[in-house]
Amino acid sequence: MALSAAAQNQLLPVTPTLGVVTAVLLAAAVAVAGWGLLGQGHAVLRAGLRAVVQLAAVALVITWVVGSLWWSALFVLLMFAVAVRTAGRRMTAGPQWIRAAAPIGAGVLPVLALLLAVGLLPPKGLSIIPVAGILIGGALTATSLAGRRALDELRQRHGEVEAALALGFEERDARLEICRTAAATSLVPALDQTRTVGLVTLPGAFVGMLLGGASPTQAGAVQLFVLIGLLAVESVAVVVVLELVARGLVGTVRPGGVG
Repeated sequence: MALSAAAQNQLLPVTPTLGVVTAVLLAAAVAVAGWGLLGQGHAVLRAGLRAVVQLAAVALVITWVVGSLWWSALFVLLMFAVAVRTAGRRMTAGPQWIRAAAPIGAGVLPVLALLLAVGLLPPKGLSIIPVAGILIGGALTATSLAGRRALDELRQRHGEVEAALALGFEERDARLEICRTAAATSLVPALDQTRTVGLVTLPGAFVGMLLGGASPTQAGAVQLFVLIGLLAVESVAVVVVLELVARGLVGTVRPGGVG
């Protein structure tokens, strides 16, 4: 949907000033991370520079890609592959990172299939790519957070896992008993966003549709679907991650903890 002239005037103007301010904000983020001894200064800088390159590349190809359903599908597959690699490497440095495909796929694919099957999502690149991107992004975050928190919890509380094993628990059940609560906290960002929508935050889909000329009711309905869809996707991803960790399929899990 094309933006009207009035809507365009409400957006941030793309001028050299915007570029300068963006660069200053990135430098400030790097400086604060360094000053606060967060150990993430270089990561912040790399993330910002990568965002510049990646958004520039997407801006060059997206118009051409969305014109073909097949190319759009390949683009979604690329997003999925990058998400799997990113989430998997956050959880483990070994070859097991590929198993991050299970939680991300289990969360995203059923929702996309349902939307296409009932006709809510038109089989067009312009519709599929942004919706898939939102869902994959949510699944990536949930998978990464849940995996890391579950594995960290097992490392720190390995003695409790051993105690559960001594009481007769199966290894899977003992690990789940210890790491489930920690992994579940990865849903907090999505829960907070949903609870405070319209009161604290006005998400991008809502604002974008309003600027594009949609009614407040239409924008609200679409944003509600996005938020609820993300809750479903991320809940599935967390459950699958927990199962992978409990069975020792992600991370080097040994009886009584994580090695």
